[in-house]
Amino acid sequence: MLFDLLLVAAGLVLLVFAGDALVRGAVNLSIRLGIPALVVGLTVVAFGTSAPELLVSVKAVLSDAPGIALGNVVGSNTANILLVLGVPALFATITTRGTDTRRSYVMMIGASLLFIGLSWAGPIRTPHALVLLAALAFMLFDAYRGARASAPGSDPLDELEGVEMGMRWRRILLYLAAGLVGLPLGADLLVRGSVSIARDLGISETIIGLTLVAVGTSLPELATTVAAALRREADVALGNVIGSNMFNLLAIIGIAGLVGPLPVDPSFLTLDLWIMLGASLLLAPFVFRGWPINRAWGAGLTALYVGYLALLLI
Repeated sequence: MLFDLLLVAAGLVLLVFAGDALVRGAVNLSIRLGIPALVVGLTVVAFGTSAPELLVSVKAVLSDAPGIALGNVVGSNTANILLVLGVPALFATITTRGTDTRRSYVMMIGASLLFIGLSWAGPIRTPHALVLLAALAFMLFDAYRGARASAPGSDPLDELEGVEMGMRWRRILLYLAAGLVGLPLGADLLVRGSVSIARDLGISETIIGLTLVAVGTSLPELATTVAAALRREADVALGNVIGSNMFNLLAIIGIAGLVGPLPVDPSFLTLDLWIMLGASLLLAPFVFRGWPINRAWGAGLTALYVGYLALLLI
């Protein structure tokens, strides 16, 4: 068991650093090639920051452990709302009044309902995956059109994650190599350790995906949001969570579904999907009314997540 936990820890560390390296390399390569910053932000950065979760899900499908793939996405979406927004609010209020996330939020709820509907029609296979990817393409086009309309003619390089103007080709290639090598290796270690832990404890791989893997892959977002809250710069946290959840449902499950079928555990249909949807609906007053996520709300969201974990593990 200790060795398996070390495998999981090593896999998570590799995923975090390799994912960051891939984003830095890919973003600076794109800028060097003359791709507009807006396009880079909507595609390269979005895919790059979700690369750890994507590689874990694909590796899980290839390793005949699809429960980890679905559990990773559903569990991460729940953790993103209850944990990633709840814990930082314990340190500093997350202001939401200045964020215009209504359209994105409605699209996230739509993506959640689409995913739930396809899960009931599961297992998720190529046709289901293509529907999810088509919805992703629509989402990216809509985001691009909205960004162009709100800031015509602008190309804010300084707002992109990982941009270092004038980065040498050698560093770009080193970042890309580190990401392309580290991500699959980290995913392999994480999935191998998680499957072994599930077998040793006599619990399903789905539970491991919903708990250990989901929390592990959400740790970078949690650390970033806590740091932003401490700097009183957490007003963008809500938008980041909404975008991440949409991408998880549409891109990660869409791509993993092309790799192999994803059987849907009955527990997903009776509990976990509805917990995910319920957590998403909890964001409505913060999105539409501009309520601040203060310490009391933070404690409530965190307590709900702890209760959900207890329900899964007891």
